Order: sequence, then C-alpha cells, then structure tokens
Amino acid sequence: MSSACQIPAQSSQRTDYIKMSQDFLYAVRTDEYAAPYLDSLANANEEVLAQQLVTEDDKKAFFINLYNAYTQYILKKDPDKYTDRNEFFKSKQILFASHRISLDKIEHGFLRHSRVKWSLGYLGKIFPGELERKFRVKEVDYRIHFTLNCGASSCPAIAYYKPEGLDKQLDIATQAYLKGEAEYKSAENILYLPALMSWFRGDFGGKKNEIKLCQKLGILPKDTKPKIEYKSYNWQLYLDKYKDN
Repeated sequence: MSSACQIPAQSSQRTDYIKMSQDFLYAVRTDEYAAPYLDSLANANEEVLAQQLVTEDDKKAFFINLYNAYTQYILKKDPDKYTDRNEFFKSKQILFASHRISLDKIEHGFLRHSRVKWSLGYLGKIFPGELERKFRVKEVDYRIHFTLNCGASSCPAIAYYKPEGLDKQLDIATQAYLKGEAEYKSAENILYLPALMSWFRGDFGGKKNEIKLCQKLGILPKDTKPKIEYKSYNWQLYLDKYKDN
C-alpha cells in the first residue's frame, strides 16, 4: 500500500471508490486524517457506486476494506463501544451514500447476500431492503470470514483487498487463518475448528465441506472422518492486527 494516500476528489464522478476503500483503511492504520474518506463515503452517489461495484470481486474487495476500516476507526476513537458488542455491530453508526448503516449491514447484508445473522448461515432475509439488493453479492463466499476483523483477538489479520487477484488473496487469507487456528488431534480423531466456522456453518456448506477444506489445506489427512469440535472465541479487544505484507 502506498504511503502517498490521496484525498478523495470532491466530485463522486471522479472518485475511484474501490481504491478509496484501500486508502481509507491505510489512513486508519497510520492514524492519518480520515475525515475526507468519511465525508466522501457519506455523500457518495448510489448510482456512481453501482457503476463501479459491478463484479462480485469489486463488491467483496470494497466492502471487506470498508468493514475493517470502519471497525478500526470507530474503536480507536472510542474503545468503550466494544463493551456491548451486540450493540456495536448492529448500531447504524456509519453514513454510507446518505444512508445510515451498521457493520452488520456490511457483513450480513452486502457480503453475505442478506443472510440472517443468527442462523448458522442457513437462512436469508425474507424482505431485504433496496440498498442491500443493489449492492449485495450474488453468492456467499465463505472465504470472506477469514478477512473480516471485528476487533477481537481471535479475528483474522487485516489486509488491503483489491478486485485484481482477489481470488488468490482470499485463498491466502483462508490458508493463513486456518493453519493457525484449526488443529487435528489424531489420537482422539477430533478436528478443532475456529468458532466462526460454527457460527456460519451454512456459508461453508456444512461440516462435511469444512472437513474437505481442511483436507485440501493439508490440516487434515485425506480419507479421515473426524469428529468436529469448535473452539471458543477470544473477544478481548485487539486493534491494529494487520498482515505484514
């Protein structure tokens, strides 16, 4: 990420919002002045955004960066907001294209195709709003769960995502997180998986596909049929958890 962070242009027609999502995240990381990014996103024209967020990779890269940037920005300013995490995630504290939205809206509305938060990933909203329908991805990509940092110690490390080469980036993020968090105990034949794979089990295609993923990554021997247990999540606040490169 370049240290020459550009202030967004005043005209939304000239603003590259996907690049700006990276620059916003960089500004938050380096404690630079972030107000211009907040203003630009708050006043963004929906149609201009829609013209730029065309592909699935456009949307995933943009909203992953935004989720991580807003989370870090808000909690750096006021860490006490993390005391009530449920309220923190559902609070409409973000102004986006003249709409008040929450971190939950970015994650479960846009990035998870309007999935119900507390449904293990199996249920979708019956009546998602117009904004969600306009900007959400078409299909859920389970790999996004290894990119979103909600401020907790157990969260994945933060990286800067871009549409070009995004598939490789998501594979790397998946491998890095699971290599560090998943563990197979051969004596007990138990596969220990991170809690987020339990919370969003449906996104992964169920336990069978979680096993296949671990076999693919070499965490679990092929043709093994283990019992799955999910680890506890460490919710201790841990900011500035960025990847080194």
